[in-house]
Amino acid sequence: MLVEKYLFKQLSIPVLGAVAALTAVALLSQTLTALDVIVEHGQSAWILIKITLLALPPLLSLILPISLFVGALLALNRLQTEQEIVICFAAGMSRWRVMAPAIRLATIFALISLFLNVWAQPYTFRLMRAEYFRVRTDLAASLVREGEFVSAGSGLTVYTQSVEQNGLLKNPFIYVQRQNGATAYAARDGRIVKKDGQPALILRHGASEEFSPAGVLNYLSFDEYVFELSPFIKSEDVLRYKPSDLWLHELLAPNLKLPWEQKNRLKLLAEANSRIATPLYNLAFVMLALAGVLGGPFSRLGYGRRIAEVAAIAAVARIAGFAVEAACAGSAWLNILQYLCPLLPIWWSARVLFRQKVKRYVPMASDQGSPLPAPSAP
Repeated sequence: MLVEKYLFKQLSIPVLGAVAALTAVALLSQTLTALDVIVEHGQSAWILIKITLLALPPLLSLILPISLFVGALLALNRLQTEQEIVICFAAGMSRWRVMAPAIRLATIFALISLFLNVWAQPYTFRLMRAEYFRVRTDLAASLVREGEFVSAGSGLTVYTQSVEQNGLLKNPFIYVQRQNGATAYAARDGRIVKKDGQPALILRHGASEEFSPAGVLNYLSFDEYVFELSPFIKSEDVLRYKPSDLWLHELLAPNLKLPWEQKNRLKLLAEANSRIATPLYNLAFVMLALAGVLGGPFSRLGYGRRIAEVAAIAAVARIAGFAVEAACAGSAWLNILQYLCPLLPIWWSARVLFRQKVKRYVPMASDQGSPLPAPSAP
């Protein structure tokens, strides 16, 4: 039992290190993806961080099997090279007991991946979709671009000389074209706020000029003026969820009375089976790592060839999984292949591992410097 705990600890450290490293890379990639949307719509850094973190659960589901594979290979290769696993076999441990810590770790990761797929992903993706929808429909923020005249397409044009980090607008200018004339507003500074839940632009220390069709000019100075933006930024966009945002029961039992769900029924079924099958890759990749190191005789020269073989099998299995998931959108019975993609590497690895016979060391009397006792005469 102590030996198994030791092996589990030796496996966990490099695996967790791989998880941390790959998660950092994934977060950086996701940040760069969301950066364009955030900058284009003039959102804050907090919105960027929020969207990036909300996209993390499905990324972790992809990262965990790869981290297990890389970390397990590093740990097992070191243990085998330093003959610690050989000592375990010589002490009488079975191959299954030596493999058990790695399989136990893979089972924990598989359960975490299942939780991420079934619960965390739809929950966070719904929040992220709502946040993206709010950002894209936040026309009040997109109206303000430093040093640019921006038109809302409804007779409104907004200009500001500069935008400070605290959101203060310097020297804003507003021009409104109406059927009965036009009005221009100029102020020293301003700020976009929410008033009764609607966007508004507060102008301070400025003046307005209104031109009537009769050619009359009305001039008004003010210390503070609230310009309502809601009449100019009405949006008819509707928040729509994608298959990745739906709960598992919504994927397996869609409302076929709705045209979109009826049309995409097979795509929803493929997404549901993918979420259930994906955690199996944790077990498949650990079994491949075990087969790469323990699936052959001990070698002092390393196991580069065997590791390259199992790495190729892991890559092919995962790529095939993505391809099969896409193909399942056209045929329901192909969903069986989503489970075969991880199960076949598990079967192959088990076959490689358990066809090897463990040679245990049997102490001989000659090893202690004394001959074996002669058998007594009958």
